[in-house]
Amino acid sequence: MDKKEQIIRRYFDSWITGEVSVLSETFAENAVYVESYGPLYRGLDAIVKWFDNWNEHGSVLEWKIFRFIHSGETVVCEWFFKCVYDEKKEEFNGVSLISFDSKNKITQLR
Repeated sequence: MDKKEQIIRRYFDSWITGEVSVLSETFAENAVYVESYGPLYRGLDAIVKWFDNWNEHGSVLEWKIFRFIHSGETVVCEWFFKCVYDEKKEEFNGVSLISFDSKNKITQLR
């Protein structure tokens, strides 16, 4: 399996397990994370804070990846996501655009 795919799978799994330590192994210090509906988090500290806050309110039940598309240091992945947040169950399909640096750390995730 491709190294970038392994990193992405481990990151997605961290939402299911709640393993915050995965974030520091996965994201560059200056990473930018943009959620599909607008919120933007700049830097690893902000991403960790968001992760912790989100997990206080919700839990990810499933985050299944269907396929990856590679283009240089960028990977696109198509997925299905299911969660409970503030006692409301949600599920939807999505696509992420993920850029990596030369050390295989995520620099941008949209």
